[in-house]
Amino acid sequence: MSWVKNSAILTFLIFSAFLEVQAQTSVGFRGGFTQSGVSYRPEIASVAYKVPGISAPTYALVIEQFFAKNAGAQIEFQYITTGYVGTDTLNTGNETRFEYIKVPLLSNFYLGNSGRFHIKMGPHFGYLLGAKDISRVIEGRLVIPTYGQAGDDPKKFMYGLTAGVGLSKLFGKSTLQAEVRYSYEFGRPESQDRIFDINFTNLEFTLAYLFQVLK
Repeated sequence: MSWVKNSAILTFLIFSAFLEVQAQTSVGFRGGFTQSGVSYRPEIASVAYKVPGISAPTYALVIEQFFAKNAGAQIEFQYITTGYVGTDTLNTGNETRFEYIKVPLLSNFYLGNSGRFHIKMGPHFGYLLGAKDISRVIEGRLVIPTYGQAGDDPKKFMYGLTAGVGLSKLFGKSTLQAEVRYSYEFGRPESQDRIFDINFTNLEFTLAYLFQVLK
């Protein structure tokens, strides 16, 4: 986790430095949908099981700062839902969802002029708003435990890494972006050692509209 913290600190320092120089700032919204991926190991010696994730909408407030023609940084405040729908033999009929406020801190790199290819990467952090067990049919020691029941007490803090690629088009002071992102979670919701390990990933397909507010 130390290198995740170091990445966050470095991104924050760079972002703060941007504010000290004359640069372009844009604000806007990003929206689309996410597809979760879940794998878990119920016990230390067990194999890893994959469980189908859920598809859900996602929305974000975006603040982007350019400090050079082809480089910048951004911070987002994103609502995102992750979870799983058990259609495999072990978790059939079980569905659990986690709702988070997620804050990506990203470094941005662009290639091109009015039509540009971009790469974004950096750490993200977040806070659990709530967990819900939508349906529960199967129980057992090899099954993912509940997280939305009284006494489950899932961990609130999320952290991980995010990277994405996409295309941007400038229209005067406005920017339209289409993007695909992948994120990996290092944080785990389990707080009671009922399961040895559980991993979450998210694949995002989004569109963003940004408007220049400072230059």
